[in-house]
Amino acid sequence: MLKQSLFLYWVVKLFSIISKTHFFFFQRLVEAAEDAYLKHEFDADLQYEYFNAVLINERDEEGNYLELGKEFILVPNDHFNNLPVNISLSDVQVPTNMYNKDPAIVNGVYWSESLNKVFVDNFDRDPSLIWQYFGSAKGFFRQYPGIKWEPDENGVIAFDCRNRKWYIQAATSPKDVVILVDVSGSMKGLRLTIAKQTVSSILDTLGDDDFFNIIAYSEILHHQQVHCKNILANKTFLFMFQHFREHLDKLFAKGIGMLDIALNEAFNMLNEFNHTGQGSICSQAIMLITDGAVDTYDTIFAKYNWPDRKVRIFTYLIGREAAFADNLKWMACANKGFFTQISTLADVQENVMEYLHVLSRPKVIDQEHDVVWTEAYIDSTLADDQGLVLMTTVAMPVFSKQNETRSKGILLGVVGTDVPVKELLKTIPKYKLGIHGYAFAITNNGYILTHPELRPLLTAEYLNDLSSVNASRSFK
Repeated sequence: MLKQSLFLYWVVKLFSIISKTHFFFFQRLVEAAEDAYLKHEFDADLQYEYFNAVLINERDEEGNYLELGKEFILVPNDHFNNLPVNISLSDVQVPTNMYNKDPAIVNGVYWSESLNKVFVDNFDRDPSLIWQYFGSAKGFFRQYPGIKWEPDENGVIAFDCRNRKWYIQAATSPKDVVILVDVSGSMKGLRLTIAKQTVSSILDTLGDDDFFNIIAYSEILHHQQVHCKNILANKTFLFMFQHFREHLDKLFAKGIGMLDIALNEAFNMLNEFNHTGQGSICSQAIMLITDGAVDTYDTIFAKYNWPDRKVRIFTYLIGREAAFADNLKWMACANKGFFTQISTLADVQENVMEYLHVLSRPKVIDQEHDVVWTEAYIDSTLADDQGLVLMTTVAMPVFSKQNETRSKGILLGVVGTDVPVKELLKTIPKYKLGIHGYAFAITNNGYILTHPELRPLLTAEYLNDLSSVNASRSFK
């Protein structure tokens, strides 16, 4: 037992050293980003030609480089599995649904150029580093070394750094969320379609430490999971998470929306679940998705949420009409939340993201630069002769230090780097294991980080994490 304890101590100590090493690199990136933003003055008319990862080296029919597509030298590098990269510069990816030259994007890209020097210096100090990057709260993604991104067959790049687990975990604290979706008769047609997509997008932003439930309401409440009627589910229970998505597709609009009943149920659910001690024991929120509210329901908020306002209310107005917008705005503002209007399907992604910025405020105000490690996932771009490469991501948030905005808690983004799991295995003192001994590691949520019998299989669908990876049959 003593030998096992000493070995465990040794492994923990080595992992701690790795964490401190990466913390040094992160600290330099965070400080560089925060200092650059502090010195930058926003210019709505700023004209700046940056290296767009999709457009670089692209020419028009006349042979001229496209706008934002200047020449960008790419050289195969064996450290990156012979991918053509530029180890002198980073480049920037912008989601297809966002405008490349939006003033917020251009200004963010401009001040974040200062990270190039730090990226290169970090790589010179530690050549074992792989990808380093900065995911902006505005949506752009700065990656080092620079690499060309190829759109899919539809010409789309759906990647949004703000949807990735490393971004969400670093930007926000664990949370308990109840989603209320209006399925009354007025939500028929396009409105219900937008509402379903909004719920789906919210689910995509939840991390492994978050708990949630969905209630569809009209005259009665429709719990989307009977077995979870009085509790909140955790995203790591994949069968349950998929069940929620399947039931979401089956929703239909009918009847009258009784929001008061739904709010009472949501508050009771959060209170009861919080008292069990099984939830996140941190942030709590109610997401309201509806085409309007006829009242402010202040008596309900006075009963459950005031004066402490521990539960934030986020309201999403579906449709172009704004007849009941004032009530929804009041509900959000009176409960430390946020109001937004979603008129089309194209508006969903960007508007859903706003709640993450609100939930990050306490962390930003307290200047909590916590380092987070994700579970293992597959990086198919770095597959080698031995097969697929398992990676984990280390990330840290970046905050605004401007005095005039410090009290508002503005999140600038998240810096991160990828660490191959095999690099972690190098720190294990195998000579202490014995003949039949082996080492394995799991995350706090039960995901396998490494195990000798873990043989990941790449499915047809894009893998976000090891949730979609099957171990071999012999694995116990």
